[in-house]
Amino acid sequence: MSDISAAALRGAVDLSTLRNRPAAPADAGQTPAGGDAPAQGGFVVDVTDATFGQILELSRTVPIIVDLWAEWCGPCKQLSPILEKVVNELGGRVVLAKVDVDANPQLAQSFRAQSIPMVVALIAGQPVPMFTGAVPEEQVRQVIDQLLQVAAQNGVTGTVGGEQEPAAEGEQEQEKPLPPLHAEAFAAIEKGDYASAITAYEKALAENPRDENARAGLGQVRLLDRVQDLDLQEARAAAAANPQDVQAQFAVADLDISGGHVDDAFGRLLDLFAVLPSEERAPVRERLVELFGLIGADDPRVAAARNRLSSLLF
Repeated sequence: MSDISAAALRGAVDLSTLRNRPAAPADAGQTPAGGDAPAQGGFVVDVTDATFGQILELSRTVPIIVDLWAEWCGPCKQLSPILEKVVNELGGRVVLAKVDVDANPQLAQSFRAQSIPMVVALIAGQPVPMFTGAVPEEQVRQVIDQLLQVAAQNGVTGTVGGEQEPAAEGEQEQEKPLPPLHAEAFAAIEKGDYASAITAYEKALAENPRDENARAGLGQVRLLDRVQDLDLQEARAAAAANPQDVQAQFAVADLDISGGHVDDAFGRLLDLFAVLPSEERAPVRERLVELFGLIGADDPRVAAARNRLSSLLF
């Protein structure tokens, strides 16, 4: 995922069973109580089902990157050193929480880790899917840069670990606050009121059509609204039984996007577009364009999907 919005994708993963665990504030340079020793320095920690509540609480101070991996996973061994290198270079502005999915099944289930490596961010307790699979270092740096921008927009600007001191209170107060309609939207998302968040972002875009943060936020909250009541297994069964049912295919594509399976979502909708009669294609094209905007024009997966869409149009 190459474009992260200030509207955290609340609901894309289910952390409710972990949220109420005891969560004493933890310094990223220390081992969470009951956890394993930190890996490669003070800004990279191993996290378990039992200690994740502390990391969730810490995400209110500093953005957290969650790396879901397993010992048997070859791509994980390619990606993890890159993540650790980039995070350690940032000196406490982000924390990398490593989760062995085999040893921590509850976390794997909560994050809907259908494939690994899977990387998710946490900002103020809210999960934001980032990407799946091994990606190059340049892309990792770009996504983390965007994560830091979104964290700043949401007031998560602390630093932790090692010899670093938390950012001074005065420094945090100097961060530019969210515009009123953005703040209204984010507050609505916190309450699970996606309809109000959609309205707020639509108003922001009406006032400033060039407000790309509002546009991205609107796309993400619309996605949240669509997937909040979906069951993955039921949706996949319905789509398999009705391969040309547009709404059934939309549901699975939305779930794939929210879970970070971008290529699967694009491929599903492009395959559907290819077999539909020309007079029935418009809604599929519109949904693809919406999802392109959600992922980001610079993402190579968007470029490839746009090329295929163009080839199907002409």
